[in-house]
Amino acid sequence: MTYVVTDNCIRCKYMDCVEVCPVDCFYEGDNMLVIHPDECIDCGVCEPECPAEAIKPDTEPGLDKWLKINTEYAEKWPNITIKREGPADGKEHDGEEGKFEKYFSPDPGQGD
Repeated sequence: MTYVVTDNCIRCKYMDCVEVCPVDCFYEGDNMLVIHPDECIDCGVCEPECPAEAIKPDTEPGLDKWLKINTEYAEKWPNITIKREGPADGKEHDGEEGKFEKYFSPDPGQGD
């Protein structure tokens, strides 16, 4: 098992999760974060820290797509271990439907 970041992180990107991760397995894209599944130790401390409730265990049904996205982009995007402010309009997008199709960016974030 591993944890994965799902679509509600897109355009919210709160980053509370990165500070509590004991193995620094978060990677930053332009408008979301992902978890490297081979680095995640399944401790679960990140899940309750996410205000957007975007972090889920990959054992939940229907998360295969998100496991693939997390795996792919954790290899491409820079590591992030320090919380920064998320997008100013992040709260406006919390809970919005269809965020992947509307907003996902394959571009990397700035990382640490």
